[in-house]
Amino acid sequence: MTVVNLNKARKAKVKADEKAQADANAAKFGRTKAQKDLDRAQAEKAARDLDGNKR
Repeated sequence: MTVVNLNKARKAKVKADEKAQADANAAKFGRTKAQKDLDRAQAEKAARDLDGNKR
């Protein structure tokens, strides 16, 4: 028979639940840095092209 510290078990369960939620959010909303950089670069190019056409 092993002795289980209920406080540590409770904290471990909470930590595991939070990790699972974080993984789910990363899969749902997460994008890689490369994807973010590409979107930023495309937006900057579009803004430059628009400014260039105004003149």
